[in-house]
Amino acid sequence: MNLSPTSPKLLLSLAVLAAAAGWGLSNLWEILTGRYLPVPWTTAVALWLLAAALLFWALMVRPRLRHDPDSRPLDPLIAARTAALAMAASRTGALVGGVYFGIAVAFASRWGQEAGRERVVTAAVAVVASVAVVAVGLWLERMCRLPDEPDRVGLDDDDAVHG
Repeated sequence: MNLSPTSPKLLLSLAVLAAAAGWGLSNLWEILTGRYLPVPWTTAVALWLLAAALLFWALMVRPRLRHDPDSRPLDPLIAARTAALAMAASRTGALVGGVYFGIAVAFASRWGQEAGRERVVTAAVAVVASVAVVAVGLWLERMCRLPDEPDRVGLDDDDAVHG
């Protein structure tokens, strides 16, 4: 299985689609229930905790991935799982951030109302936290990349595999 690095284009696409979904959900919620969509602070707090936990993990494994003299090398299975975690974190951050960006846009026209302003601020804090999750996820994924193999001049693919 070939896992290519996460592209900014993919993350931006996920965020834009999720923003449209968040905007639509906010409007649909109001139409169906006659109330504003609740935007809890706990989501923003959870995202900041996730960003902090990812940052802590990244700082803990960085010396081991860099093969610093005073650290043991990281087990390859743990490195692979760390890379998968980093990829999942960046994608999740893009999706959640997009949803909350869409919600913020939906409530921006209600800035003059206290309930609208509160939802915009809460959603904006969640978006910033999501950006932090994406940034740490991309940094951690970059740390987990294997160095490129040196070119084997004069060998075709079959020779490189078989001998």
